[in-house]
Amino acid sequence: MTMLNPFDKIGRLCVSVLALSVATSASAEEPREIRAGDVTIEVTSIAEGLENPWSVEVLPDGAFIVTERPGRMRIIRDGEVGRPLGGLPRIAAVGQGGLLDLALSPDFAESRRLFFTAAAPGPGGQGTAVFSARLSANERRLEDVRRIFLMNKLTGAGQHFGSRIAVAADGSLFFGIGDRGDPDRAQDPADHAGKILRINADGTPSSANPAGQALPEVWSSGHRNPQGIVIDPADNKLYTVEHGARGGDEINAPEAGNNYGWPVISYGKHYSGAEIGIGQSADGYEQPLHYWDPSIAPGALAIYRGAMFPEWEGDFLVAALKYQLIARIERNDDGSIGKEERILQGDYGRIRDVKVAPDGSILLVTDEEDGQLLRLTRAGQT
Repeated sequence: MTMLNPFDKIGRLCVSVLALSVATSASAEEPREIRAGDVTIEVTSIAEGLENPWSVEVLPDGAFIVTERPGRMRIIRDGEVGRPLGGLPRIAAVGQGGLLDLALSPDFAESRRLFFTAAAPGPGGQGTAVFSARLSANERRLEDVRRIFLMNKLTGAGQHFGSRIAVAADGSLFFGIGDRGDPDRAQDPADHAGKILRINADGTPSSANPAGQALPEVWSSGHRNPQGIVIDPADNKLYTVEHGARGGDEINAPEAGNNYGWPVISYGKHYSGAEIGIGQSADGYEQPLHYWDPSIAPGALAIYRGAMFPEWEGDFLVAALKYQLIARIERNDDGSIGKEERILQGDYGRIRDVKVAPDGSILLVTDEEDGQLLRLTRAGQT
């Protein structure tokens, strides 16, 4: 899945000029109706012309803020895509790396504070970093930009950076980092790679993390590449979705101090077809709530809590890159996993992010060079 973008100086200049000149408006395409089980969904393209968008959030006034992996952040309001915001730090747009996830502080309406993850350059290569910033009052730039976390071992690898953010009730940040292409790093207690981490908004380790660890920021270990992370607002429980190799994509409910097995156990195989580790289970390693074989290449995870689709209340929504779909996975009253339904398969390209908007609609971004911001509503509702 690694995508290398080796632009020369002229190529970078052309891309920069093109990016600055974008003034994309809402798509001229008519909304499209599709059936999903007993529900008719209307799919509307809010904006197009985005370059490999990675994340979307809804601002308090209903506008959207999106990240583009090459290193741009934009605001979309009234169907118009704004110019790239100024003030972003230096970002390593290498392979799967670049500007990645975005999350608003719970008090964003007052503080205008937001958080974002990115592949950051440094000695030895690049690695996953978390930044804090404030959106300026005129919405033209980021201010007070601070790097509050950088993983401890940078390499030249271009894959498995993670790294969604979930903001906990106490304001702390959960986020994931992949194994950076070296599976054994996920089991190294002195390495941030292959872990779920929890830090406070100022970058200090959360006191809720397990005590006595080599790295106090670590929440759980044994993760291959967690690119989806969400907290269920109904019970504040944490869930993640991560990429397997050839099969073995997983949904987990990471708990403090637990080990989720990679690369000791897995339901997938190496891309060569060779077996991974010692099998599918072993003492001391947690089992996933759900897994896929073959892989769907999950890009993000949401839990539906909203009024627009009451039939889906509490279900998992998983964005998938490989099969270009949304997987809706039912959750039974006892918390067990029910059946899976696949929506939009192959209709809009690689789906990178999925978010439930405050009005109960569902937002998607497509990870394409001509990417879109899509909105799913119930047919007949605006």
